[in-house]
Amino acid sequence: MKEFFAYFFGQGTTEEFKNFSLAHLIPIFVMIGGIFLIYKFRNELRESKYESTIRMALAFAMIVSEMSYYWRLVGMPELGPNAADHLPITVCGWVIVFGSFMLLSKSQTLFDICYFWVFSGSIFALITPTVITFTGPTRFRYYQFWAEHTLGYIAVFYMIFVFGMRPTVRSAIKAYVSLAALAVIAYFANDMIGNGANYLFMARPESTPSILDILPPNFVLRIFIMALAVTILFFVSYLPWLIKDRKAKKSEILEAVK
Repeated sequence: MKEFFAYFFGQGTTEEFKNFSLAHLIPIFVMIGGIFLIYKFRNELRESKYESTIRMALAFAMIVSEMSYYWRLVGMPELGPNAADHLPITVCGWVIVFGSFMLLSKSQTLFDICYFWVFSGSIFALITPTVITFTGPTRFRYYQFWAEHTLGYIAVFYMIFVFGMRPTVRSAIKAYVSLAALAVIAYFANDMIGNGANYLFMARPESTPSILDILPPNFVLRIFIMALAVTILFFVSYLPWLIKDRKAKKSEILEAVK
């Protein structure tokens, strides 16, 4: 049993996970299925006497998925923790924290941040989950990673479908400023810790394959391209709502003309 736990909670030394394999796609399909079910039963969820319990359970699952990452490190000293890559300075980690409090408080501000952060930051983790290259479906880290990186989306869509929340231009500004503040913290953390620290992937390309490998090693160019990409993703994330608003306004004008 001891050997099993050492293996299950440990990390391999050879590649166990490949991008766009079944192990990659199945968790994403499960997430999409969960979001679809929330949409389909949105009215029943909204009117259910257990609705608040469902939100609390989802918030609890989010916090456990984030904290279990650190519990694993504490229980296995050979994995860490060390300041080089285990400080809570990640977009995905803060989406989980903000998202859990969003579910409990139904805060519009937290929704604004989570909405844009999942579509501009967490999306990269779904496309190329580089941090689990050495941990496949037979290891705990695999399940912890996918729980952490899919529950944020589920929480955001829960608030959209069940409570009718939506982003605005002001929402985008708040989320952008908050992300810029996190980037400043990441920059100083990378600089102070030095070799090994790469928070928000700002310092250098990762050693394992990632979509961010296309970024140049030059720091100034790297930050400029990342900022440009985030700005574009913010716009794309808001585009469906912009189209919806323009269609609604056009319909109102046509009704007024009639």
